[in-house]
Parts: sequence; C-alpha cells; structure tokens
Amino acid sequence: MFDYQAVLQANPNGVLATQDGEKVATRVFQYLFSDGNKAYFGTSSTKPVYAQLQANPYASFCTYPADFTPVVSVNGKVVFVDDIALKTRVLDENPGIKGIYETPENPVFKLFYIDTEIVQTFSFTEGPQTFKL
Repeated sequence: MFDYQAVLQANPNGVLATQDGEKVATRVFQYLFSDGNKAYFGTSSTKPVYAQLQANPYASFCTYPADFTPVVSVNGKVVFVDDIALKTRVLDENPGIKGIYETPENPVFKLFYIDTEIVQTFSFTEGPQTFKL
C-alpha cells in the first residue's frame, strides 16, 4: 500500500475541497496528523467550511511536494470530534493554532478528521493511481 500519510506529514499545507450548496469550495488548509486512516484537521465554528461540512460531511484534501511527485488526494467522510486530549495535542504541536484558540476547551475550536476511503495519487512517472482503503 502507498504510504500517503508520509506525504501528508512532509507536506502539511494543501487544499481542502468541500461542497457549498450546489457548488464546490476550496481553501488552503493544514493537515495536522493521522491515526490509522483518519487524517486530522482543525477549524473554527465561525468559518463557512464548518457549516459546509456540517451540511455535507464529505471532503477531499490535496497536497504535494515541490517536485509534484506524487500529488496526493485523500477523500472520505468527515467526522467532528470533541476529544480534549486530541485538541491538546494539536495546540501543543502547533503554536500558531494555539495562538488563535488558546485552550482545547475553546468552544469555537473544532477538530475533525477525514475517514479516508480513497487515496488518489499522480506522478509524472507513474501517472494516476487510486487506492481504496
């Protein structure tokens, strides 16, 4: 199996795509960590992305290294979690996020994961590949 999590960890900044009504919305996002097939992210309950994921809990996150080998997209259902230990981990490992939310108990701070169902990759040497988990 392709180690997509290593690519996410080495390239945490990417683009998250969600459904916004009948349209697609994208925005720059930061991957935080993985646990099994769960790729974790954080957001604010005041942002449109939070409302979009509440209305349609499916998303795609795409990232890639500087040489585009490979481009990786993780796709699946989004699940919000209110686990103080996980939120504490995020704040401890990400000072910029801690500066925004300050404490893991902040009700605006929302943690979610993509329950990865499909990983798609592309490289110029191997072309496109799809992995179903």
